Amino acid sequence: MNSNSIFRIRIVLVFVCFFSFIIIGKLYFVQIVKGNMYSEKADKQYIKPSTVLFSRGSIFFQSKDGTKNAVATLKDGYTLVMNPKILKDPNNAYQALSPYLNLNKDSFIEKASKVNDQYEELQKRLDQSTGQSINALRILGINAVKDSWRIYPADSLAAHTIGLIGYDDKNKIAGRYGLERYYENILTRQTGIASMNFFAELFSGIKNSVFKNEEKTGDIVTSIEPTVEEYLEKTLEEVQDKWSSDSIGGIIMDPNTGLIYAMSARPTFNPNDLKDIKDPRVFSNPLVEEAYEMGSIIKPLTMMVGIDSGAIKTDSTYIDKGFLELNGKKIANFDGKARGEIPMQEILSQSLNIGAATIALKIGGDTFSNYFKKFGFGQKTGIDQPNEQKGLTKNLDTKRDIEIATASYGQGISMTPMQTIRALSILANGGNLIIPHIVNKIEYTDSTSQMIENIKTPIVSKETVDEVTEMLIQVVDKALKKGQVKMENYSIAAKTGTAQIANPETKGYYDDRFLHSFFGYFPAHNPRFIIFLYHVNPKNVNFASETLTDPFIKLTKFLINYYEIPPDR
Repeated sequence: MNSNSIFRIRIVLVFVCFFSFIIIGKLYFVQIVKGNMYSEKADKQYIKPSTVLFSRGSIFFQSKDGTKNAVATLKDGYTLVMNPKILKDPNNAYQALSPYLNLNKDSFIEKASKVNDQYEELQKRLDQSTGQSINALRILGINAVKDSWRIYPADSLAAHTIGLIGYDDKNKIAGRYGLERYYENILTRQTGIASMNFFAELFSGIKNSVFKNEEKTGDIVTSIEPTVEEYLEKTLEEVQDKWSSDSIGGIIMDPNTGLIYAMSARPTFNPNDLKDIKDPRVFSNPLVEEAYEMGSIIKPLTMMVGIDSGAIKTDSTYIDKGFLELNGKKIANFDGKARGEIPMQEILSQSLNIGAATIALKIGGDTFSNYFKKFGFGQKTGIDQPNEQKGLTKNLDTKRDIEIATASYGQGISMTPMQTIRALSILANGGNLIIPHIVNKIEYTDSTSQMIENIKTPIVSKETVDEVTEMLIQVVDKALKKGQVKMENYSIAAKTGTAQIANPETKGYYDDRFLHSFFGYFPAHNPRFIIFLYHVNPKNVNFASETLTDPFIKLTKFLINYYEIPPDR
């Protein structure tokens, strides 16, 4: 070993000894000279739970003028805590706190008796003024520590869509429903329990030990327009109150991009106040998690397949006997009546089951099923909501005519409301399958942002959908309420649906329970919006035209006025 190497080793040893001496001296200073002081400081230290340093990204609605409105954000305040180990006079402490808080004395004294504990939580979510006033009392062993928590300023508005946070299976606060859950990786800021440690502060100068999240985090900006959302929810509430529906829902979407402007379902909840919620199923979003047999609003899709496949033309006719017998079973029109030779238009205008079934049988089961699968039935839409269901479309795989026939008018296959509006949007956007989405933009904490891509997949020809659109305009102008809802300056394409509700006990259908649905888009040949409405088991009424026509027209007129949509005729 040369002299240079020996010299370097000696230098290293000198530095090691020097720093060892400093650390030993620091420890002697801490443990012996200042031992009592630091011991007292340790006793006074409150080990704060993760909620004390709780942080989470925000969720925003976006108004039509571009203004962002926070609908899930944080509120700062205080949590009142006690250190029983150093609290000298619990009774006096209680009396001093009483003017500021409504504390149970027995509970307070019980917690104060735990003299071996350093931390007892007394009350959460104190406002800033109360917390500061309590700290000004300078009660040894009582402290209001800074805290923050999740709030939802819009209360129940779009509650199913926004979701809420709660404790997950790892006992960590995380998104449990809606966007809160779907975008958990973006919104979360918590990866563990963070606390202040004065020993870390002493040796390293670190003021707060925090756990860094290496994932890219940020806020999310939705396409939900608050005024539109509020109007939709008010309309749904009125319909449910009038007809005593078991449940109800609606979606307003841009059929060209898949952007959701409003979506809501009832019963609903207020994420700020959950104390009276007895059934947790209310938190689930039926618009993506529940599947229904939708009935006659599926007939325009059957018509579209018939035209696009070349099986029929718009001027084709068929002989309507009022019923068909297939595979030993009988199906019929809603009134059981025969109509003789009928043009295609009347299948939609009169909502004829036998007409739709005749088209499907002429198309052929395989071709019909393949088209319906291309429309997204039996598949998740990709909507940014958790727990999305695929629906039940086993009947599309059958070789029996009866299942194909019933599927043609929306019975025997089930789909979610989101699947339904997605498929019907093909008629409104020139023949493309889109992916619906609620979040329009992600704003990351590193000051970058990402716009959510709008994806289109061509499914049928524009010529085909234009022909069906014209037929649906005729439904509104002449058939729906006998033409009373026709708008002279605006073309509207729409269709109602009335479906029997399946009886799980008999494996048949209830005679007195129905699902009503309604969809429409406007201006018909260059739509800005598509609307889908449904409600389950309305009372003392038979048909969707009676319950949902007026709400749809009301929503249509509101959107035309609110967005100043120019006339198209």
